[in-house]
Amino acid sequence: AAELAGRADAPELRPTWLVRAAIRAENEVVRAGTGGMDQTVALLAEEGSALLIHTRDFRTEPVQLGLADAGLALLVIDTRVKHTLADGQYAQRRADCDEAARQLGLEWLSDATEADMDRLTDERLRARTRHVVGENQRVDRVVDLVRAGRVAEIGPLLDASHASLRDDYEVSAVELDVASRPPARAGALGARMVGGGFGGSAIALIHPGDAQAISDAVVVACRAQGLTEPATLTVTSGPAAHRLS
Repeated sequence: AAELAGRADAPELRPTWLVRAAIRAENEVVRAGTGGMDQTVALLAEEGSALLIHTRDFRTEPVQLGLADAGLALLVIDTRVKHTLADGQYAQRRADCDEAARQLGLEWLSDATEADMDRLTDERLRARTRHVVGENQRVDRVVDLVRAGRVAEIGPLLDASHASLRDDYEVSAVELDVASRPPARAGALGARMVGGGFGGSAIALIHPGDAQAISDAVVVACRAQGLTEPATLTVTSGPAAHRLS
């Protein structure tokens, strides 16, 4: 999408339009009932920042991370486990959320409160709602801490997020769980899976000097479980996709 827009002399092909087109392509053509996080970040990211996404109306807000100033970095742990969102698992989570919202009489499940969870009799739907409510609260707290220059304090929120994705939303995998535990013992401040789940990668908030020790700890843990040896790399937040020339 970014390449086509870069080649076209068409002002109407602005990034927000391209984001919506890419989401429709994945949902309606590929038939993978996904969200829009990947597409939004790919086309609207800003260097050095996280991106706060309001999925109802496609509003985005860059949140300057300040990792280097805090003496921190992000370590990606690639489990090398392939996953596909077209196999129905992610779409089922979406359907669960839609059904929970319907039973609660809400247009958006993100409007649910902790008290609403007690109104749901289905334990699966209650768990999905608990994740949505808790995750929104965690996101707001992370944004507040980062904007206050306290990015080093978000580690426990990353850990809590992973636990919720594992237990309540049920989109983790054994490889992601194993990869997310050793970093804390080797000095990481927090870790969580990223992406749609069922494989893929996790990230850990680390001190750069601990990168090798954390990577080694993850590899040892995965080997002990008979899992594929993961790959690790330290990353920074880059700009949106764009033509280089």
